[in-house]
Amino acid sequence: MRLPINRKLLFRLWFVTLLCLLTYSVHADTIHEKLYNTVNSIQVSTLENGKVVTKLDLDQPIANVPTGVSLSNPHRLYFDFHNVSNGLGRNYQEVEEGDLHSINIVQVGDRTRLVFNLSGLMQHETVVQDNSFLIVLKTVDERQSTSSTVYFAQDNLEKELNSLLDIDFRRGESGEGRIIVDMVHAGAGIDVNQLGENLVVEFIDTYLPSNLERKLDVIDFATPIQIINTTMQGDNVRMIIEPSGRWEHTARQTDTRFVLEVRALTEDEDEIAKRRRENGGYVGEKLSLNFQDVEVRAVLQVIADFTNLNIIASDSVGGNLTLRLRDVPWDQALDIVLQANGLAKRQTGNVIFVAPSKEMADRELLELEAKQQVAEMEPLITETFQLNHRRVNSISFEGMLSDRGAMNLDEISNTMTVTDIPVKIGEIRKRIKRLDVYERQVMIEARIVEATETFSRNLGARFGVKQISRPGNNELMVGGNIDDNSSALGEDRKLILNDGLNVNLPAAGAALLGGPATLGLSLLKINNSRLINLELSALETDTKGRVIASPRVVTAHGVEAIIEQGDRVPFQQATSSGATSIRFMDATLSLKVKPLITYDNQIDMELSVNQDKIGESINAFLPPPINTKQVTTKVLVENGGTVVIGGIFERAENNVVNKVPLLGDIPYIGHIFRNTAKQDDKRELLVFVTPRILNENLNLH
Repeated sequence: MRLPINRKLLFRLWFVTLLCLLTYSVHADTIHEKLYNTVNSIQVSTLENGKVVTKLDLDQPIANVPTGVSLSNPHRLYFDFHNVSNGLGRNYQEVEEGDLHSINIVQVGDRTRLVFNLSGLMQHETVVQDNSFLIVLKTVDERQSTSSTVYFAQDNLEKELNSLLDIDFRRGESGEGRIIVDMVHAGAGIDVNQLGENLVVEFIDTYLPSNLERKLDVIDFATPIQIINTTMQGDNVRMIIEPSGRWEHTARQTDTRFVLEVRALTEDEDEIAKRRRENGGYVGEKLSLNFQDVEVRAVLQVIADFTNLNIIASDSVGGNLTLRLRDVPWDQALDIVLQANGLAKRQTGNVIFVAPSKEMADRELLELEAKQQVAEMEPLITETFQLNHRRVNSISFEGMLSDRGAMNLDEISNTMTVTDIPVKIGEIRKRIKRLDVYERQVMIEARIVEATETFSRNLGARFGVKQISRPGNNELMVGGNIDDNSSALGEDRKLILNDGLNVNLPAAGAALLGGPATLGLSLLKINNSRLINLELSALETDTKGRVIASPRVVTAHGVEAIIEQGDRVPFQQATSSGATSIRFMDATLSLKVKPLITYDNQIDMELSVNQDKIGESINAFLPPPINTKQVTTKVLVENGGTVVIGGIFERAENNVVNKVPLLGDIPYIGHIFRNTAKQDDKRELLVFVTPRILNENLNLH
């Protein structure tokens, strides 16, 4: 019996099948078009100028030139190649050329990422040549500081002042805080500096618009970042970021955009640090072992299964042991097992090699001898290093050269020429890069202020009766003094006055002003022709003075500096043989300082400030004395701050009364029978010190 054929249904099935085949063919062509390019090989070489060139060979010229992104902590550089596949057959390539250690090649879908693992910051340039893509890496000198600093590439030819366009803050998917800064020009110089508990980002030669100069409170975003404070500092823009808790940061710069991410450390990382503190440096998960007369290899197998590590035991590893361990970190348990059986371990990645200690030492000795033999046969190369900041004789390279190496220092050109094997040359290059950095300098200014205030008051009187030669009329004369009364009597009345002074207690005179002011009174009586004289004298002085000395000096971090000005006073001294010689003593104003810049830009100073003056000679046979004022101390001052390191205050008060006994104590009238002197002198010495850190252009930081 034949079944009827439904022609319409058959046609529909045929049409659907044809459509599926066409769709699959188009999709396959699309996939082929998307991944039409492939990385076939990677070649790395080092040029004579120290640049590292990485050459990628592809099937076809690259369509979209990738942009390199720099990362820090650790230093890395990666490129994303879209519509490119990995045809190398591996995901890792070891390099060890300059600061480039290795390259990771990772393909995800239609994208291939090249990650350059670096030991320091490197600038990069890209060049396309037919089917090849070149990446040129150049090492960037990093400044030596107490904090970890990352310096991004800066175009030295760009003289135009850059400017910030926008500052944005976002919260990442994992709770990290992300700061995004857009700028006008690409390639800006940016310093990322961890200062204590804060992060400081400094944009070099950059302008900050007034609308962006503000303090942002981003606590509500629930990220490690709490505060973002952006201000203008000279020609630079400084951004201070205040995080909280335990965190780590990464920074990258792409064209005109700078991105800084601050991520909170995970609980696992905190747990590892806690374990290390509690278990004496061991961080492994805890386990318990209870074995009776079991083979060592079996225990190693248990630990390998517990940790998912690869443990390789030498053929000479054997023996049995009995142990009972409870809640012990696995790495500590492994050390206990090894020590109990005279074994040693070496770990590389996730592979642990175990062998007897003597065998392990012999293996390492053979490897060392083999390396030494290779070094003895390896050809020598010569490289010349030009130092920019340090003197060639100030850096020690003791023990860094091989037995065949040699070094020549030229102090005139400040260069060193090294001849050695390439490995040693690379080590010396890294040491020079680490030590040949700008030495930070400090300007220290001291102000010595000496203020004086003196006050004195002297009162006195002279009183006497004198006999005149002929009587006259009763007269009262005011003026002059009792030493000469003839002018008061007139030229036509010349009198002969006998010296009849009864009380002589005048006011004392001042050294600079001379004698005191006087007021004389004379009374001539008719009956007995006697002249009564009274002279009152008074002197009051009030003096204020201030002496300021301001020595200043500039010196490098950790280098003692001395500045002084003054006189050298000769002294004659006798020797044991009876001969005489001249010895000089310094009477100078001097400042001696040794500054140390701390990690948070404070200045720790060892100070000695001295102000000496030549005093008044006691007699003509002795040299003049030297009056000394000196302060020696050690202080910690913030950059640009002022501290008072010393102060001396002196006050002298004197009250002197000279009087005739009994008569000088009579109220009111007793003033003519005594003189008084009052003196009140004040002297104060203060020493102020202000340190300031200078930048590379010797301007205030």
